Amino acid sequence: MKNKKNIIISILLTILSIVYIYVVKTIDVSSIGPNNSKVGLSKLNEGFRNIVHSNMTIYKITEVLGYIIFIIVLFYGLIGLYQFIKRKSIFKVDKRLLLLGVLYVVLIGIYVFFEKFIINYRPILIDGKLEASFPSSHTMLALCVCMSSIIISKKYINIKYVHKVNLITTILMLLVLVGRLVSGVHWISDIIGGILISCTLLMYFYSINKKIV
Repeated sequence: MKNKKNIIISILLTILSIVYIYVVKTIDVSSIGPNNSKVGLSKLNEGFRNIVHSNMTIYKITEVLGYIIFIIVLFYGLIGLYQFIKRKSIFKVDKRLLLLGVLYVVLIGIYVFFEKFIINYRPILIDGKLEASFPSSHTMLALCVCMSSIIISKKYINIKYVHKVNLITTILMLLVLVGRLVSGVHWISDIIGGILISCTLLMYFYSINKKIV
């Protein structure tokens, strides 16, 4: 019964994400971006932009932190590879690790999708070029990788260290989220979109994980 409720929440979050993307794409669109690029929810975005401006130092720090997050991906990937080699079958790898792999693939798929079907461009030029900005990929990376790790960490990290590791993971996640928010390299709607889409993916991950293990 509880898991059914989790699935319903996941579906509702999916609908909310789709509606939000539509709103960002179509409501209050104005040419407030670099090179007169059009941005949805322009009053909200411009107002927040005027508060934070841009800080390239913080931006570069979040870029480095993003690479550190990939260590988590590598950690679980190596565990899955070890199980695959030892057990000689992909189907004998822990289901939660396979599910985690699916989450990572979906995350990459969403990133590629929004690189092709652009909702917003960044509020600043990167190396003199416009770049896709919605949703914030670092926000999604931080939330999805860190939170999914926390969900399954007790199964793969020694109980003596799991709480400390999860604390470090949480701090890393928050640093990326806050850093990306105040660095000014995204519109506030991009950050909100990244959070909303991540929550949707994580809810599916949590629900299915509870059901299959």
